[in-house]
Amino acid sequence: MKTKDERKRAILESFKNGLIVSCQAQPDDPIYSEEMPVKMAEAAKWAGAVGIRANSPEQIRAIHKAVDLPIIGLYKIWNENTDVFITPTLEAAIEVYEAGAEIVALDCTEQEINGRKAYELFPEVKKALPDAILFADVSNYREAKRAVEMGADIVGPTLYGYTKETKEIEMPDLREFAKMCRDLKDEAYVVMEGHIYTPEDAMKCIYLGAHAVVVGSAITRPHLTAKRFVDLLSGYQNDWRTDERRKH
Repeated sequence: MKTKDERKRAILESFKNGLIVSCQAQPDDPIYSEEMPVKMAEAAKWAGAVGIRANSPEQIRAIHKAVDLPIIGLYKIWNENTDVFITPTLEAAIEVYEAGAEIVALDCTEQEINGRKAYELFPEVKKALPDAILFADVSNYREAKRAVEMGADIVGPTLYGYTKETKEIEMPDLREFAKMCRDLKDEAYVVMEGHIYTPEDAMKCIYLGAHAVVVGSAITRPHLTAKRFVDLLSGYQNDWRTDERRKH
């Protein structure tokens, strides 16, 4: 059953049929500056976005101060011995929430970190942060269903294309996403995130049942947008996705 908490439900319902813009910049990105994520968020609000997705306590705090839109927060932490990098610890989740993110995103895949599955962190975060809205980032239907059963408020295929089983994927699996919407929409809010590059792609997802759509690279990472063009014009000799997936 979807949350009955009136505060949480008001935030989640405000996303309906809307665009959430992922406003992130890493220190090794060519567009990086401390103020860049804030400018991205201000541009997204100007355009009519209903929410922001942001990375790291510092960037979340700055965006929260400048833009009055709900924030989906995460904390990307890369380690050499695991592919789990989205809010991989309880401490990271707490930092994200305390920085001003009403919604905390977690890796809820079956990837392993520190000898256990990533999704095993979810109950710990839910217990520690009962007032937070939890967004389960998954890579397939099976993981989505499990996350919803654990009590996720939002679920989305954010990590489709980032796990070992899906790493060669470029386009979204709309058939599987439609199944998520049909089967899980009464229990949680199903949001599309990942591999959405045009307004038409986003609208397809709304038509299939998405509560909202998150778009990042196509809007806020112009270096990757340019590289997609270069990749095609060079005959697919230099895969732009390698840069999108790299550890920072």
